[in-house]
Amino acid sequence: MATAKIGDNIVFKREGKSYEGIVTVVRENSVIVEYGYNKAKGEPITTIVNHKNYKIT
Repeated sequence: MATAKIGDNIVFKREGKSYEGIVTVVRENSVIVEYGYNKAKGEPITTIVNHKNYKIT
């Protein structure tokens, strides 16, 4: 399995929905992904995704 690098686009699933995002941080077992923007707070929406749970697009 290929590990994503910073700047890669990935697809992952949360609660039965697919999301696409950009990798911002790579860790040993996971990546931090920015997949949206919260206009009310003025900050990006991020989440942590395990290497087993995404595909590089």
